[in-house]
Amino acid sequence: MQSDAGNRTGFRTDINGLRAWAVAIVVLYHFGVAGFRGGFVGVDVFFVISGFLMTGIVVKGLERGTFSFFHFYLARAKRIVPALLALCLALLVIGWFVLLPPDYKKLSTHIVYSLSFLSNIEYWQEAGYFDVSSHEKWLLHTWSLSVEWQFYIILPIVLWGAWLLKAGREIQQATVCAGLVLSLGAAILLTGTDATASFFLLHTRAWEMLAGGLVFLSAPRQGLSPAHSKWLEAAGLALIVLSVMLFDKTTAWPGWRAMVPVAGSMMVLYANRTSLWTGNKAAQWLGDRSYSLYLWHWPVCVTLAYVELHADAVAIIGGLLATLLLGHLSYVLVENKTRGLLGSVQVRHAAGLLAVVMAVVVVPGVAIWSKQGINGRFPPVVETAAAEAGNSNPRADACHTRVGTTSVSCIYGGETWKVIAVGDSHAGAIVSAIAAAPRETPGVVQWSYSGCPFVFGLKRTPQAMAGLPADYKCSEFIAWARSRFEVLPENIPVVIIGRYAVAGMGPNEDRQEGARPGIYFEQIHDSATQASLQEFGDNITRSACELSKRRKVYMMRPIPEMGVDVPKTLSRRMNFGMKGEVSISLEDYRKRNAWVWAAQDAARDSCGIEILDPTPYLCDASKCYGSRNGRPLYYDDDHLSEFGNKVLVPMFAQVFKKA
Repeated sequence: MQSDAGNRTGFRTDINGLRAWAVAIVVLYHFGVAGFRGGFVGVDVFFVISGFLMTGIVVKGLERGTFSFFHFYLARAKRIVPALLALCLALLVIGWFVLLPPDYKKLSTHIVYSLSFLSNIEYWQEAGYFDVSSHEKWLLHTWSLSVEWQFYIILPIVLWGAWLLKAGREIQQATVCAGLVLSLGAAILLTGTDATASFFLLHTRAWEMLAGGLVFLSAPRQGLSPAHSKWLEAAGLALIVLSVMLFDKTTAWPGWRAMVPVAGSMMVLYANRTSLWTGNKAAQWLGDRSYSLYLWHWPVCVTLAYVELHADAVAIIGGLLATLLLGHLSYVLVENKTRGLLGSVQVRHAAGLLAVVMAVVVVPGVAIWSKQGINGRFPPVVETAAAEAGNSNPRADACHTRVGTTSVSCIYGGETWKVIAVGDSHAGAIVSAIAAAPRETPGVVQWSYSGCPFVFGLKRTPQAMAGLPADYKCSEFIAWARSRFEVLPENIPVVIIGRYAVAGMGPNEDRQEGARPGIYFEQIHDSATQASLQEFGDNITRSACELSKRRKVYMMRPIPEMGVDVPKTLSRRMNFGMKGEVSISLEDYRKRNAWVWAAQDAARDSCGIEILDPTPYLCDASKCYGSRNGRPLYYDDDHLSEFGNKVLVPMFAQVFKKA
């Protein structure tokens, strides 16, 4: 995202113009402006530009015999660090007044990782089944800066090593081509098996920057003819626009599809011309400020989500204007001022000054993290609501299965198995409420597996598996549990609990639905249809009826999904004096889960399973509630907390009366 002047490379190409396109794509996508589906394409364009510029700087320095590793790294730090430091410091200060302890702790963690340029690794490790919403991460966008910085560290070492073997651009070009092919191959392979790692990590992103470097090394010095240059630029811009229109957040990225915007960016750079599309005043203005605009746009987006205005058209327009203003101020007051200041002192003093200022931000960040976000800054009732995010099953790490094929079979209560709770993470969240139901020693066994409804024949789609660990084995776990039920004593009943809707219809976090189903039985479906849900429902019924041949089976109606993180939403509302309890309409709940209810009813009518209905305990005649009397019942958007699940204890009592 940095902006070294294009003329340093000897090219006439207006780098600022292409950079303006990139930042516009990213910003408009993140603000949800209609038509901008694949905003991540803008980052790919940035990467190509960055590789183009950095390769030019290193190669020209080697050719002149003036290249210095220290000066190269210091120049990158002087360009990147000041504006990033200003953003992090501003967020720390503002966060003291508005961020509740869990949010403030998370922010401080991300600040440390961002300033150490390891945030891409941190976000990769955070991503997954229990990942927090992306709109909760104020510095999520810094992952790309970390990837670029890691690339900057390695690129000059590799090019310098190649230069020692043989001076000249021929060996440099061969080296860049080899790295590009290896990295692209890794990206294509890893995107199919672990899309999250492929998205965030350097070795699957380096090819995009090396593609820019290849343009610098291979483009003719005399340039193309005006006609060829014009059409090449137009074709390149068309590919970038096409990428924005065709790809969306469900697209596995950056596999082979990322070649489309990367190729488009290479064509624009190779065309080596300034045009109406890249040389107009608006593009120049945006290009100059692209780094600061990129830095500030995402915190503004998070702010809108924080106050629940991210879908409000007026708020979005205000957010775009705020981004332009903050980006301009950062460019004028931070980028330009610090460039002049750091350029006026000796290089060792500039390096020392940057290190000192970084410490001024990093040390408080570490302190805030160590103090758990610093409690006591807000009214106790507000902090209690926020703290419910951590009130999940305390035995989850030991007892809830996330990978592998078997369960450790944790037991709650006595040693004698009296009930088995089986299902996905909802079963893991509720199991302690089952154990609290009887007065005598319960003996409740937990068989829960992340994202794995207990339905025979269920399989995960390749797309869903690409975002999961390699040893995620939902189907094998179901087969293991099925075989165990066949040999266990028949007097042990089973309670089946699941979040079927997310498997059959996609998630509804942020109350946005329509994603592709993550499971299938015989045929993969691109979207939830009546036929796909009927197939899913038939298998739910069939699985329960098969189990009921040997033991008593209870099926729990789905827990209402709130669509928003309940502890965070409620505590923020309370803190800002906004509306109170978190809820959804009973009608919305029934609409999303009607097919599940029908499948459970069919099992009840055909093979005598019994239904456990939580809605009388969580809903009234019109709404289902995520909180009660100012305290969350959930620890996120769809899992009941240890406080919330206890409202279901009376419902589970009937299980033990008949056990």
